Amino acid sequence: MDRNESIGLMEPLRLAESALQRPALTDLAFELAARSAGFRRSLPEGLRIALADLVRAMNCYYSNLIEGHNTHPVDIEHALREDYNKDPHKRDLQLEARAHINVQKWIDSGGLKCPATSGVAIQDIHRRFCEQLPESLLWVENPETGERLKVVPGELRTRDVKAGALISISPGAVPRFLRKFEEVYSNLGKTEAILGAAAAHHRLLWIHPFLDGNGRVARLMSHAALLQTLDTGGIWSAARGLARRVADYKSHLAHCDLPRRNDLDGRGPLSQESLADFTRFFLEVCLDQIQFMEELVQPDRLRIRILLWAEEQIQLGLLPPRSGNILEALLYRGALPRADAAHLVMTGERQARRIVAALVDHGVVTSEGPRTPLRLSFPASLAPRWMPGLFPEQSRA
Repeated sequence: MDRNESIGLMEPLRLAESALQRPALTDLAFELAARSAGFRRSLPEGLRIALADLVRAMNCYYSNLIEGHNTHPVDIEHALREDYNKDPHKRDLQLEARAHINVQKWIDSGGLKCPATSGVAIQDIHRRFCEQLPESLLWVENPETGERLKVVPGELRTRDVKAGALISISPGAVPRFLRKFEEVYSNLGKTEAILGAAAAHHRLLWIHPFLDGNGRVARLMSHAALLQTLDTGGIWSAARGLARRVADYKSHLAHCDLPRRNDLDGRGPLSQESLADFTRFFLEVCLDQIQFMEELVQPDRLRIRILLWAEEQIQLGLLPPRSGNILEALLYRGALPRADAAHLVMTGERQARRIVAALVDHGVVTSEGPRTPLRLSFPASLAPRWMPGLFPEQSRA
């Protein structure tokens, strides 16, 4: 059913040039672009790849946590190795996390060939995520009637839904609203695209195009939009900041649902001031996360943490002597041809291969194949030592 709601109901989709908050938000957008580019350039390629792998697990953990699903990155790592928990519920959450990471990896590797805010991209993200979910996570229940409904991957909803206090637009209107959404957000200049990433995040949730999974899709869409606009390299993510301020995040989203307050609050049915407040919040979260990641991977501090860990492992007999030489070289060079390993550890090739094999077994060194260069890896199990504060330590319970 399409109740013929006017597309203008979700205006303003962008902040007006005359909005009082515009200059300050434009400054934030410029700062975000500069900080993101500077951070990306500061890291060698091999280190960027290793960091992006870890950030995917972090992004997945925090995005799912916002939805009330707590799957620790260590358990996510196990899932990526197809090592699943015997408890059916925990196993299903591991499969959900694996699905999220696979979709983000597809996005990070350039799999999304169209603008992240296009209808095709939004449905493709939902389809790729949901088609990998276990059956138990593909059902939603109407809280008022108790009716159970099956979520079809990539399919726009065909039922009315209520998201919080908001009764969403009729299901038949969703395609029309998504076309307008794509028209507004998919062809913007850089600064407008940065500001639009925040506005689009809320407006997609306002449309509520799917029966379930809208939150994850919105955050993956925002990640993809910022990746396309800022070429972030996937080495930082807003999801950690949103989860750490989840009450503020949800409050801002709820306020963006509110109608215009007065004649000074824009010209659309929805509040422009609330949209501006959420845009500021979203951009500040992004800047905060870039700063956090920059501090976390400061070369000297990261080097000390990694080499202290390696020395402990050597003293315990768990790593061969001089293993730290390989790790230190990878930290600064990003990648290391295997032939250089013997020179770095000042031993014969056999001992060098033994050291490399031990580091690979610990999950701290990896490569694409037996003859390809070595690069650093950041296992989630070592994050408390190597990357403190990235996510909480796993409960021992």
